[in-house]
Amino acid sequence: MCHVIVTCRSMLWTLLSIVVAFAELIAFMSADWLIGKAKPSSSEEVDNRTGGSPEPYHPTLGIYGRCTRISHMQLSRRDTLCGPYAETFSEIASGFWQATAIFLAMGIMILCAVAFVSVFTMCVQSIMKKSIFNVCGLLQGIAGLFLILGLILYPAGWGCQKAISYCGHYASAYKLGDCSLGWAFYTAIGGTILTFICAVFSAQAEIATSSDKVQEEIEEGKSLICLL
Repeated sequence: MCHVIVTCRSMLWTLLSIVVAFAELIAFMSADWLIGKAKPSSSEEVDNRTGGSPEPYHPTLGIYGRCTRISHMQLSRRDTLCGPYAETFSEIASGFWQATAIFLAMGIMILCAVAFVSVFTMCVQSIMKKSIFNVCGLLQGIAGLFLILGLILYPAGWGCQKAISYCGHYASAYKLGDCSLGWAFYTAIGGTILTFICAVFSAQAEIATSSDKVQEEIEEGKSLICLL
């Protein structure tokens, strides 16, 4: 008989697991890892709102994508063109960024798998006599290690020619030059921290779903068990 067990701690762990997976996936796909140095707009461009020259813009660069403004166009949202600069894995600008992409992709795949499984933990609490929460928590810890490795290697690629073209000649490994870090990098860091929090919190979810109160509800024959 399937017992649907819902507790505050198990639901919070499930929600955090889903949020972490999506946050890391969005950050990985974003081109806003580096915000490049300001580039002047074309002298032929005119700001429709003020009639003067538009403000300089900041192109952005991701692990495999970039956003830049198309020249000789009026200042509008259509000016900005975003997409991958690397059509194949080997075209990623730096070997360090290639390693970053591998480690982040592995971590994100694990997190997405855990997020998918976490939805079913309300009904399935064990796999081969092993607590599903403990197994998922272990996987989240492994994913967190992959994410850390990727984030550590990423700044080592700031000295590649692609990064230098965005950040100036002072850019080098672990030195930003004229660039600044974008929201995607901070999101990846925040997601990594939350990944380890989820890994630790999975133990609390296990405790909550196997408590004496839950066992009493099961013995009473209830199939839907909701506890605070």
